[in-house]
Amino acid sequence: MLRKLFPHPFLSLALGIIWLLLNNSIAAGHIVLGALLGIFIPWFTAAFWQEQVMIRRPWLLTKFVLVVIYEILVANIIVARLILTKQSKLQPGFLEVPLDLTSPLAISLLANTISLTPGTVTCDLSEDQKSLLIHALHIEDAEATVTEIKQQFEKPLKEIFS
Repeated sequence: MLRKLFPHPFLSLALGIIWLLLNNSIAAGHIVLGALLGIFIPWFTAAFWQEQVMIRRPWLLTKFVLVVIYEILVANIIVARLILTKQSKLQPGFLEVPLDLTSPLAISLLANTISLTPGTVTCDLSEDQKSLLIHALHIEDAEATVTEIKQQFEKPLKEIFS
């Protein structure tokens, strides 16, 4: 019974918290509306989920989120410095990152994490779902950038979802 009401309990909790953060209020009305959104959005979309989300290591997921927040902050500083100081020396380009991930959810999280990081955006997923095409604002060493993405983002996601 409880599983039918909350098909994705972590998503329900996250939606409620995000609603409160977006409204910057903990008024009773916002709490009730956040709870309703947290219940009904996962409930209505449960049929569209291809796989059951299984987080094997929730503490590793927490660590991953903290690393992503840190990387976003650092990337903001780097991009600001690049734009303000080296406009003519920017070397934008595309990278192809081969994937070890097989879960559609993990691949989606990796692609979104890359796009959230300033200076990079995920452009495409290959048809065989074996590589991501990424555009970067400035590439000094393509191999090093691919290795960094695989180590910092893909490896923890593989451990979390495999």
